[in-house]
Amino acid sequence: MADNEGFRNDWATKDFYQVLGVAKDASAADVKKAYRKLARENHPDSNPGDEVKHEKFKAVAEAYDVVGDEAKRAKYDEFRSLQARGGFGPGMGGGTGGPGGFGGGFNLDDLLRDRGGAAGGFGDMFGDLFGGGQRTRTQQPRPRRGADVESTATIGFTDALDGVTVSLRLTSDTACATCHGTGGKPGTRPHICPECEGAGFVVAGTGGAFSINETCPACGGRQLVYDEACPTCHGSGRGTSARSIQARIPAGVKDGARIRLKGKGAPGENGGPAGDLFVKVKVTPHRIFGRKDDNLTIEVPVSFDEAALGAEVKIPTLGGAPVTLKLPPGTPNGRTFRVRGKGATRRDGSKGDLLATVEVQVPASLDPTAREALEAYRAATAGRPLREGLFA
Repeated sequence: MADNEGFRNDWATKDFYQVLGVAKDASAADVKKAYRKLARENHPDSNPGDEVKHEKFKAVAEAYDVVGDEAKRAKYDEFRSLQARGGFGPGMGGGTGGPGGFGGGFNLDDLLRDRGGAAGGFGDMFGDLFGGGQRTRTQQPRPRRGADVESTATIGFTDALDGVTVSLRLTSDTACATCHGTGGKPGTRPHICPECEGAGFVVAGTGGAFSINETCPACGGRQLVYDEACPTCHGSGRGTSARSIQARIPAGVKDGARIRLKGKGAPGENGGPAGDLFVKVKVTPHRIFGRKDDNLTIEVPVSFDEAALGAEVKIPTLGGAPVTLKLPPGTPNGRTFRVRGKGATRRDGSKGDLLATVEVQVPASLDPTAREALEAYRAATAGRPLREGLFA
């Protein structure tokens, strides 16, 4: 038997509940709380040179690895129950029996080994705890959620207001088509990863009182390794896939918005769910209209006389009939008028407004008649102290 298997067999003779200082029926939360307390007290970083506490820390970590895992804890409890009823001898090894044990050359390795090749025996029940000889038969890779995918969609100004369906070409990370994500050459034999012992993760110290789980670097979290690596992905288990999907961009979307499409990302592995697709929307500007929140904006050029004397000015709306602005006499440059219900579509289906800002235009040149009229206007208003406030 390999050294690590002997170590696992030794687990059966240890009371992990006693190591953690909790009752056998303690809740998962109480087990976790006890583990954290003991880990803080005995962590090597906090107790340099204290071999007793170092060994205590190892024992606590070993106990929590079993009792802190729901599936392992259930199998551990079942095994201890069989042992308490006289099912296994104290030594757990091969021999002729003993107090509370089996006679006739009983060996734990034989009990845990699936000698007939059929599943469902003690090897299936306790192989992951005590290093059964056919662990690879019962070890199933965990389901893995697919990766999230990001894409960009560029749409027109009007499409952003009305909503549009766009076609997106996506390239995403996925399981290798040759090995289907295992990382092994098809036809080669899988083994439990020796680095993480089939857990899919390894424990890494943070330099403080706690440790964290990290994806196993040897198997990439797949729990198994193979005799030969896949020739296509070179053991990574990963590949790329290209596909086209139709994505609906909702009405009223704004430039720079990020839309999440659930389950439209990369496919999962081993029955895991697909990831999500995040679409960043870029809206091309309009020649006339702008946007401010849920309102549309437009700049309306008017002449001096229209602003001074008042006028009715016809302006366009986006996708609708023109409307008429009524400018009162003395309308200043930059005044904004609101046209209700002619803006962008809101989420509730209602619409914002159209904000029309007047810009008084100054002619670059004048014909003689216009010049004469303006000079007459200048003479008539010459006495007005227009800039008197600048020197007050």
